[in-house]
Amino acid sequence: MFTGIIECTTQVHGLDYQKKNLCITFKNPFSDIIKINQSISHNGVCFTIIDVEKKTYSVIASEETLRCTNLNVLKMKDEVNLERSMKINERFNGHIVQGHVDTTAEVLDIEKKNGSWLFSFKSKKNLSGLSVEKGSIAVNGISLTIIKCTQHIFNVSIIPYTYEKTNLQFIKIGDVVNIEYDILGKYVREYMNLNSKLYN
Repeated sequence: MFTGIIECTTQVHGLDYQKKNLCITFKNPFSDIIKINQSISHNGVCFTIIDVEKKTYSVIASEETLRCTNLNVLKMKDEVNLERSMKINERFNGHIVQGHVDTTAEVLDIEKKNGSWLFSFKSKKNLSGLSVEKGSIAVNGISLTIIKCTQHIFNVSIIPYTYEKTNLQFIKIGDVVNIEYDILGKYVREYMNLNSKLYN
């Protein structure tokens, strides 16, 4: 489990298709800290480390992961957001992020305003019942607060620190980002749907 507080970014170092899976190798920014079998969020996708070298490490993206995330458009030297799994005895910053991407969204607009950046995204899935204004959402693994949302479009405001410490600084209009809805919203909507079926 993660909190959506990005520790750093790293670059894609290798892409190797193995049948329908993709072995992705990244530059290792954590030195000797990470080990095989550890979990790290990459652009909001939870991966298990399968190999660690002196300066790189590797993960495997399945066909399903490639289908529902933006990892299928990764290129060499692309910057990816990283967050190691949270520790039980640490402060809970951000919000609950599982590392299970729900869908992707297209960047519609980026506007620099009053020292911050306003990002507008169009989600592939309907946001109704999953996202609310002032609620949380994970974009490329980053815990963000929604300032406005409709059925498919939502806006977030990015402060300079977040902009500079994540791959949002490299994103352009038309790019695709990973989206994970707030787990609390997903449970509430499922509960409401179940009740609706029971009483109709």
